[in-house]
Amino acid sequence: MSELPRLGVGIGWRSEIDITVERLPGVDFVEVVAENIHIGHIPESVVLLRERGVPVLPHGVSLSLGGADEVDAQRVKHLAEVAEALDAPLVSDHVCFVRAGGLDSGHLMPVPRTRDALDVLVANVKAAQQDLPVPLALENVAALLEWPDGELSEGQFLAELVERTDCYLLVDVANLYANARNLGTDPERFLDEIPLERLAYVHVAGGVEHGEVYHDTHAHAVLPEVLGLLDELCSRVAPPGVLLERDDNYPSDTEIATELAAIREVVEKHR
Repeated sequence: MSELPRLGVGIGWRSEIDITVERLPGVDFVEVVAENIHIGHIPESVVLLRERGVPVLPHGVSLSLGGADEVDAQRVKHLAEVAEALDAPLVSDHVCFVRAGGLDSGHLMPVPRTRDALDVLVANVKAAQQDLPVPLALENVAALLEWPDGELSEGQFLAELVERTDCYLLVDVANLYANARNLGTDPERFLDEIPLERLAYVHVAGGVEHGEVYHDTHAHAVLPEVLGLLDELCSRVAPPGVLLERDDNYPSDTEIATELAAIREVVEKHR
């Protein structure tokens, strides 16, 4: 499989901040939620970014690759069509399930880290890869619970997934922080165990504390602790790209630019 491109520092494109994204300095790439893109009606702002040469990466939220049901061929087809329409170098989704028994959770649910569940995930990933025109990267998710009887740590689970499918990883350091805060997991062990040479890019996002629970909201400022995990990751590997996610409660252009600058400072510190 060919080497992925160097992406730089980017931001998640959202229709609410389309003009902001267009005029922010130093946006090297953007990511769009694939399910929000309709072939034949691609937003003018996204078209403009592509015309400027800015890579646009489709990010899926509905493949449900960790579910027991077979992968929905129409969802894979849509992701493939978006990738081709945007001339994207890769696509991504999550190590999770969102559907079971005909019901949709409306949330990215963690996969049980058992060998049986891994076998199902591997089969679904391979099925999706057959119909995708570009490499697939898969993201670790934030969780408020861990399924019982786990046989592998999250890092081991992802490492074996990569080995068996040749997929890439999209590491979300905000999700690592959320799981450490809520479940007591060890982010450094995670980074020790995953194959960093298969890193596609990195997500950074904000959240907020409510009582004793940390909520990965994508609607608040990025915490220093999350930037600290980015710093730890960058001390081990030069990530091809790092992307800021923001999905609600959008701040001023200046605040967004400040967060992007803080991310870039961490990345460039290790170069």
